[in-house]
Amino acid sequence: MGSSIPGSVADAVPAAAADAAAAPVARRRGRVARELWRRPPAVAGLALATAVLAGAMLAPVIAPADPLAMSPRRFALPSAEAWLGTDQFGRDLLARLLFGARVSMTVAFSAVGLAALLGGGVGLLAGYLEGRTDHLLMRGIDVLMAFPTLLLALAVVATAGATPANLVAAITLAYVPIFARVVRGSVLSIKQNEYVHASRALGAGAGRIMVRQIVPNVLAPVIVQATFNLSTAIMIEAALSFLGLGVQPPAPSWGSMLSEARGFMELDPWLAVAPGSAITVAVLGFNLLGDGLRDVLDPRLVGER
Repeated sequence: MGSSIPGSVADAVPAAAADAAAAPVARRRGRVARELWRRPPAVAGLALATAVLAGAMLAPVIAPADPLAMSPRRFALPSAEAWLGTDQFGRDLLARLLFGARVSMTVAFSAVGLAALLGGGVGLLAGYLEGRTDHLLMRGIDVLMAFPTLLLALAVVATAGATPANLVAAITLAYVPIFARVVRGSVLSIKQNEYVHASRALGAGAGRIMVRQIVPNVLAPVIVQATFNLSTAIMIEAALSFLGLGVQPPAPSWGSMLSEARGFMELDPWLAVAPGSAITVAVLGFNLLGDGLRDVLDPRLVGER
């Protein structure tokens, strides 16, 4: 009798190992939700982030006016007709804030999502394959990390042109190294677990191990990093728009609204306070949410809670 394991059994064992590794991930979802609700700052952050996202998504429905429509009512105070007043062109300030949130959220989520996919893929390959592949990939990442995030994004937009697509590409390029390093470090740790060694010994290929066992276990640090990067992406988009390298007027953007308000600070400081407060609320919300997720998802902090 041969000593080889039947094909169906050999396929089933790595699958069972993968399911066993994925089971704690599934159980952790319920614990994460419960732990978050026990943290008031995290709940506050979730509420703020949800409010900003809801305003961005529902802007065409809930905006009280066309954000581009001008009127004779310049610098109007908040009233029933314009809840936050009007700007120097008589445009409804609340409508422009809502559509500005739409721009900021679209750019931030697109850039962070692409950076997580690209950087995560690089980190996954570098951490799992190691050796020469790891060396080559990470040296390229080191080159990108040599540039400050805002400076790199500024250079890309200034060279390629001030368009929303280039803005997303610039922020994505700036964040790829961060996700690559986060994922690589997690992969180097996870691949030492016994279930990974067992699956490899039983014939599971590299692709199967990465997809079924490693990727589900690196999602936690990626989610935490993405939450923090969303807040900084909002600030980068606002900074580039403030400098005239983001969304171009008359399209509403929080950064361009701040830039336009500079010339009217003494006449109507509210024009700067409104978009500045919107940026503060959005950044604070995602930062508080990121802090809560980090505390819940980081196993090194379990003993401290």
